Amino acid sequence: MLKKIYRNERGITGLETAIILIAFVVVASVFAYTVLSAGIFSSQKGKEAIYSGLAEVRAALSLKSSIVAEDTDADDDVDQLVFVVAVALEGEAIDFAIPTDADTDGIADDSSPNVVVISYSDETQRIDDINWSFTPLGKDDGDSLLEPGEQFAITIDLSAMDGDIVTYTTFMIEIKPPNGSVLMIEKTIGGVVDDIMILN
Repeated sequence: MLKKIYRNERGITGLETAIILIAFVVVASVFAYTVLSAGIFSSQKGKEAIYSGLAEVRAALSLKSSIVAEDTDADDDVDQLVFVVAVALEGEAIDFAIPTDADTDGIADDSSPNVVVISYSDETQRIDDINWSFTPLGKDDGDSLLEPGEQFAITIDLSAMDGDIVTYTTFMIEIKPPNGSVLMIEKTIGGVVDDIMILN
């Protein structure tokens, strides 16, 4: 009789242990699935962030020259800026369609075809989408796309500025392509305004 009871107790204990083990396995499986799903999701997001970052960098501009300030009418203030840009890191081509300025106020028209926007700012003013033009240097295939291996000399018209850009004026030029990072140039005019000045 005692042996029978003992055997029954062993059977009940084994069944309870099996139930507990199965519960542990189920809980562990759910937890493992959750962890794996989170890992796959985060790795996918990481991959998207990397590709997005690469796209931003590949579309970026780089400055390839000094900034040249010109006083075209010899009135002791800066009338235009000239500098050379290229695509950084052999990246994607950037469309430099020239803005239109029908009313010749130095600011691009609302219907202007340009997608690259250039802004000027100093301590007293900020002008967005100012008028500019480009001249290809060296290798050129005749279109307005700035492609790897090409260089464009950008000429910025400063006639839209309120007041003269004179000695010791610190200014900022922002070149915003449709994709990629903004190229920012900050310079200060020296103590004398010459017809042509190289701003280091």
